[in-house]
Amino acid sequence: MPSNNKIEGLRVAILAADGVEEAELIEPRKALDEAGAKTTLISVKPGNIQAMKHDDKSKKYKVDATFDDVDSEEFDAVLLPGGALNADALRAVPEAQEFVRSADAAGKPIAFICHAPWLLISADVVEGRTLTSYHTIQDDVRNAGGSWVDEEVVRDDNWVSSRQPTDIPAFNRKMIQLFSESKTERSKSAA
Repeated sequence: MPSNNKIEGLRVAILAADGVEEAELIEPRKALDEAGAKTTLISVKPGNIQAMKHDDKSKKYKVDATFDDVDSEEFDAVLLPGGALNADALRAVPEAQEFVRSADAAGKPIAFICHAPWLLISADVVEGRTLTSYHTIQDDVRNAGGSWVDEEVVRDDNWVSSRQPTDIPAFNRKMIQLFSESKTERSKSAA
């Protein structure tokens, strides 16, 4: 059944690796899929990634593509789920850094939660931005030149950020709103 949502057909890249926080992967992805977006789980290697429920291993999730298979230009928006192990692994991958750097330079919307800002810090795009994250990385955000705030969800231009799994309902609403606004703007500029 076709969706009447403004993000119908929006191509969303979800960047994740082993250690991704399960709720921060599956709940936003489900919200995007239900709103009509086309989500693609992109990781470092093909196969599956191991999700976590905090400190415990959970399910494995199928990777749709690797960084070698895709380019940020193919996508309209980016979702970065958290999880300390996931974010720490991705931040060290030059292709992941370039992916978010290119998406941000193009003004594409980026939604991220928990430890995910580590990738943005390593991609050197945080300076001058206001965001939130899991409280333990607030010093990293500040040291990268960002302004860290302790709020459930924060919108700064083409970014939406949240702190932790309990923020997911508010995060999902703001993410869908941001992605919808972005699609409307692109449609206007293409006309």
